[in-house]
Amino acid sequence: MYVCLPMPESSPTKRKSAPQELVGVVGLEIHAQLHSNTKLFSGSQVGFQAPPNSLVSFFDASLPGTLPVLNRRCVEAAVMTGLALNCTINRKSLFDRKHYFYADLPAGYQITQQRLPIAVDGTLTYSHLGCRKRNTVVTKSVRIKQIQLEQDSGKSLHDDYRSQTLIDLNRAGVGLMELLMEPDMSCGEEAAAAVREMQLILQALGTCQGNMAGGEACIGHTHSLTHQGNMAEGQLRVDAYVSVHRPGDPWGIRTEVKNINSARNLARAIDYEIQRQMFVLESGGTVQNETRSFDGKTGHTIPMRDKEGLQDYRFMPEPNLPPLMVYEACSTAPPGVAPSQVVVLEEVRERLPELPSVRRQRLVETYGILPEHNFTLVNEDGLMDYFEAVVKETKAGPRKVIGWVMNELQGLLHQQNLSVSQSPISPQALAQILNLQENGQISSSIAKQVFQELWKTPGKTAQ
Repeated sequence: MYVCLPMPESSPTKRKSAPQELVGVVGLEIHAQLHSNTKLFSGSQVGFQAPPNSLVSFFDASLPGTLPVLNRRCVEAAVMTGLALNCTINRKSLFDRKHYFYADLPAGYQITQQRLPIAVDGTLTYSHLGCRKRNTVVTKSVRIKQIQLEQDSGKSLHDDYRSQTLIDLNRAGVGLMELLMEPDMSCGEEAAAAVREMQLILQALGTCQGNMAGGEACIGHTHSLTHQGNMAEGQLRVDAYVSVHRPGDPWGIRTEVKNINSARNLARAIDYEIQRQMFVLESGGTVQNETRSFDGKTGHTIPMRDKEGLQDYRFMPEPNLPPLMVYEACSTAPPGVAPSQVVVLEEVRERLPELPSVRRQRLVETYGILPEHNFTLVNEDGLMDYFEAVVKETKAGPRKVIGWVMNELQGLLHQQNLSVSQSPISPQALAQILNLQENGQISSSIAKQVFQELWKTPGKTAQ
């Protein structure tokens, strides 16, 4: 969990006895890779273990005469995400060309939805642990301005040893959702909690795997291109828009921190940037409208480029794609259109799974556990399924099970940097330990010793 704290003593931006009048204002832009076998506008496969430039169609390479064909799966995924986030789904949305020139963008433009996106005006409700003891669940919400479909670019691999940049177009044309969050957050902890909740929702929906990882790969003389290329498999990339102001005054000049690669670094980058801007203003300076990157080693944001000259993306309607239509029911779809070519809202609604907020409430109602415990169970990947599997196999009560899962199991997992799926002790093995304790065959201290022994020797049973 991430807390908004003052800068450490060693930081050059430490503010001395500064009045706590300025507050942070944080908005987010999330790029989520859609979970689909093929790309947004071509039949090329999506995959990151393939050799460079082996998953590239003529359209992905922008060869003359090629035309986009919209992937229905990507549209359904965007609609499902919009419904889960309480968005209004536009029955008609449009595609646009956004022009800019990068080496890994062969067409010189990106197909996106600038004017009329597929979903607007949603809400994300998220929670984080508050108070000094971190035992109170604080619930907040952030407005979702819009969700739009767009293409991803290719990938640039910078080979510092040979002083060259190589281009891999395997990622070019992969479908993305861009989710814009309004500036309703005030610190890194809130932003990290909102992104984590978004990850859980996307993973529950199956619309995005939701993993966060590094962006561009840098290659040194001791690493191969293939190995370093695997760093860029993150399906979730986050940009943060940060400013500070005094409550009641207009918002201050904002900076953009680009391509943050984890929830922890997101919190660190935002908190550092808020403190940096406060220091600049209280020292009589002016915050620059600029793009910055975050250095995870130093914990500082670094200037990349200024934004004083507004970039002209020369947006224009995409001439090769008709308006994207979404229908409320099959009966409202045009006659003669094949069902496989139509996206129907009522069908997508019926497929909505149990969302994280509903799972948390069900845990409280079913097992009577504390809100802060169900918060951790749902937020930790696989932990809730592990807990419920143990409860089904043991005579011990849910509160006793939660104590073992939260203390013994999670403690060792975190200590050894393991995920729940990598636990040497299965839910059935833990249930056996608890049953022996419930039957009076072993004491609490012996049960913990058995747990430690099973952890060291996977495959053994507690019997």
